[in-house]
Amino acid sequence: MWIKVLGSGAGGGFPQWNCNCANCQAVRSHAPGFYPRTQSSLAVSTDRLNWLLLNASPDLREQIAKTPQLAPSHADCVRASPIKAVALTNGDVDHVAGLLSMREAQPFSVYAARRVIDALGANPIFSILQPQLVPLVELQLDKRQEVSGAQIDLGLELLPFSVPGKIALYLENKHAPNFGTQAGDTLGFKITNTKSGKFFYYIPGCAQFNQSLSDRLHEAPLVFFDGTLFHENEMIDQGLIGKTGSRMGHMNIDGPDGSLKAFEKLNVVRKIYIHLNNSNPALNDFSREHAIVTAAGWEVAKDGLEIEL
Repeated sequence: MWIKVLGSGAGGGFPQWNCNCANCQAVRSHAPGFYPRTQSSLAVSTDRLNWLLLNASPDLREQIAKTPQLAPSHADCVRASPIKAVALTNGDVDHVAGLLSMREAQPFSVYAARRVIDALGANPIFSILQPQLVPLVELQLDKRQEVSGAQIDLGLELLPFSVPGKIALYLENKHAPNFGTQAGDTLGFKITNTKSGKFFYYIPGCAQFNQSLSDRLHEAPLVFFDGTLFHENEMIDQGLIGKTGSRMGHMNIDGPDGSLKAFEKLNVVRKIYIHLNNSNPALNDFSREHAIVTAAGWEVAKDGLEIEL
């Protein structure tokens, strides 16, 4: 099984188009230790010919252009794509907007929780995805789902599970006051190669680490996990927005309730932070925070990282 990091940044990417924070200034000036990042998405395949996307970011067109495996081959017909399916962890703009770049009458399947499917259905712009070509397949929590698209079996199995999270920002006013803690608002995925049995976890958004998640991830071979913010108040401290990490629906890397602490005794073989916000000091390879992360056995994902599992 091959896993390709198409995008490792959080919403807005890195640099963010309207952000002039120290990190964004540094990456724009090509400072050592800083690397541009598009918005979070993975591509997964068992044969390097047919691919499943995990989330479809607004940067998808750019990501495809940088990834030859996701482009039509010379042997393909005049309209073709190796992307056969997309699985959505939530309804956030930075995870669904890329679907609009896939509107050119191309068959593929979309897998999502019912609440995300309903959100897409309520927005007429997504009707550009023709239902006879792009079926929306409802994922059932904790039930295995074999992945197919365009009449092709991808040899992959999704196991969706609920993780603590928050409803998409554009739906908050309709679902106040709890900002969405219902099952299906935020999913994690266990992705398994049905032939080899090898698997990994993808959890780009998580508000809190609970016992269920701890039990699930114990001794996992590979986990991509929410690395949005390093510090709870970093967005406030940098004068960006007046929201904490908790209010944004993301647990922080640092602190007694952070992900570094939560993973300490899980014996995960390979741990990779993904969905990194432009404010995160760990984006600087030479920062104290990056050193803390790597000393704890973590990697900080970069666009283009490829893993064979």
